[in-house]
Amino acid sequence: MGENSSVTATPPPPPGKSSAEEDALLKQFFAEVSEVERDNEVNRILSCFKLNPFEYLNMSFDSSIDDVKKQYRKLSLLVHPDKCKHPQAKEAFGALAKAQQLLLDPQERDYILNQVNAAKEELRSKWKKQLKKDTASKLKSLVTAGKYDQEHEQSQEFQQQLKLKVREILTEQEWRRRKMAMRISEEEGRLKKDEEETKEMWKRKREHEEQWEGTREKRVSSWRDFMKGGKKVKKGEIRPPKLKTEDPNKSYVQRPVKRG
Repeated sequence: MGENSSVTATPPPPPGKSSAEEDALLKQFFAEVSEVERDNEVNRILSCFKLNPFEYLNMSFDSSIDDVKKQYRKLSLLVHPDKCKHPQAKEAFGALAKAQQLLLDPQERDYILNQVNAAKEELRSKWKKQLKKDTASKLKSLVTAGKYDQEHEQSQEFQQQLKLKVREILTEQEWRRRKMAMRISEEEGRLKKDEEETKEMWKRKREHEEQWEGTREKRVSSWRDFMKGGKKVKKGEIRPPKLKTEDPNKSYVQRPVKRG
């Protein structure tokens, strides 16, 4: 992770110096850094893979928390907008701050390191398959009791492969995360729509019931008038004569009974 750095190596502080004295030495050192070096560092930061905070800080994946803090302090002094004239210095400074925040957050740091371990396992598996094909390398690995494998993982070639594989895995995970977030958003939208439709249905039902209840007196009054006066004859309508029946209690018409 530390290759292709544009930052000039910082001289180690004298032993026994306090943190404040170390900061003072750093500020003095970076006061002498050329504007070209500052601009190069801004360009490096802005060209980093956005999902990997280790790249922003130009650090290896096994860096400690203290290493992260020291590296951030050093790079932030280098690209600070008050010291660097690059038009995007503020953006680079903010990217460094975010990278440090992610690596100091236990949950975020564990997530990234889990992806790093997954990338390592995938590369190790690929390496073992290559060893099976190369008998000489396999024998060397066995004879050196694993030291050959360790040397391979410490090589610049492996570190570059690891860097690219971590990018690949982080990209896949981010794509899955966004896809899941989109599904959740769509589901929430559907549930909200169903809830609104249900509320509208109950609103219409209440309005209908209120309207029905509001006309109750009018309906009762109309029914009473009907029961008192019977069915009214429309103007110009001829009502047929009533037929007398033998049984006055029956409401239907009977034929007259013929008596002997």
